[in-house]
Amino acid sequence: MTLRPDLAIIAANVATGSRILDVGCGDGALMAALRDERGCDARGLEIDPANVAAAVARGLSVIQGDADTDLADYPDGGFDYAILSQTLQTTMRPDWVLDQLLRIGARAFVSFPNFAHWRVRASLLWGGRMPVTRLLPVAWYATPNIHHVTIDDFRALVAERGLTVEGQWFLAGDKRRSALAANFAAEHAVFLLRK
Repeated sequence: MTLRPDLAIIAANVATGSRILDVGCGDGALMAALRDERGCDARGLEIDPANVAAAVARGLSVIQGDADTDLADYPDGGFDYAILSQTLQTTMRPDWVLDQLLRIGARAFVSFPNFAHWRVRASLLWGGRMPVTRLLPVAWYATPNIHHVTIDDFRALVAERGLTVEGQWFLAGDKRRSALAANFAAEHAVFLLRK
């Protein structure tokens, strides 16, 4: 199975045999890869009932729930990794969700689309409209994205929270980019964090 590029980065950097909570797990593609290829005990939380059904059909342990409210129900330190992939910008309180991820897991992977990418900037500057791109494929009024986060915004939140960045990866299209000018050149970011 071929994973989305950000998920492939996460899968390649999770320790074998780890306990995983994938928050906003979608159809469970990452969880299945971690279970089958890394021997991980992967659990999931997903808001969309169709995705929950698809993940359960893969034999995965996924419950329907909302990151904005249900993370509070998980015990401290219950997982080695908490994963939040392309979900941070859809939450009501991204700062609270980040705190919960690192309360629940020893480490957290967080990936998100970078709203400071040059194409987004150009669309706003020259067209005066919110962009529609491959990673942001729907119009502003139909998007689940309620917080338009940039790489530099996320770095500032991480610093404000006193968190340690153990790894960071940047993507333009499906290719990796260097950290140099990532806020301008990367469409997508993946961070590995710990307290």
